[in-house]
Amino acid sequence: MTAIRLLLLALLALPASAPAAAPAPDWVAQVTLSPTGGHVLGNPAAPNKLVEYISYTCPHCAHFVGEASAPLKANYVRTGKVSVEVRNAVRDKYDLTVALLARCGGPKRFFGNHEALFANQEGWMEKVVAYDKDGAKPTEQKAALRDIGQKTGLYAFMAKRGYKPAQLDACVNDPNAMKQVLAMTDEAWNKVQISGTPGFTLNGTLIRGSDWTHVQAALPDVSQ
Repeated sequence: MTAIRLLLLALLALPASAPAAAPAPDWVAQVTLSPTGGHVLGNPAAPNKLVEYISYTCPHCAHFVGEASAPLKANYVRTGKVSVEVRNAVRDKYDLTVALLARCGGPKRFFGNHEALFANQEGWMEKVVAYDKDGAKPTEQKAALRDIGQKTGLYAFMAKRGYKPAQLDACVNDPNAMKQVLAMTDEAWNKVQISGTPGFTLNGTLIRGSDWTHVQAALPDVSQ
């Protein structure tokens, strides 16, 4: 028997190795669009669905996002047992402009834009307040939103995130995005009847309270 045949027989006698286990999904990196146009972070089939209704001109919303984003991702979304969906509850034309800019680049870029805009809210809001006091404004909606973006530093801020002016113009003038944002806004104020922003529901039930302490208390224990 040749050495090669002996080697082959030895290899055939080895026990078959078990197939490698599939890696666990990285739910924190998964973003999908809900039927309403909201952005869902995490497992879209999670048994616990937290919905955040936010306004970009709301300082309480900025505080919530700054405080809650990291623990929500690390302790809840990562498990696959909780998803977090961001929906709009627009309060004014400035809020609408920012909401449309946050959606620029599709779902994969949304949460980066969302968190960056809130983290820098104080800076661009100062320019929004100054703009609001300054002279005549365009009355046609598309022109008005572009004017806000260009003259409040919002376009400049988004440019640092890699966007070109033409992309930003297209985002604030996107009729489908506009329709979704306004529909979510109507849902928030008139159907869910949130009392203010931020507002929250868990599995369709309104959470009483608007801070991380109340939201965390409402969330299930998913550590097991």
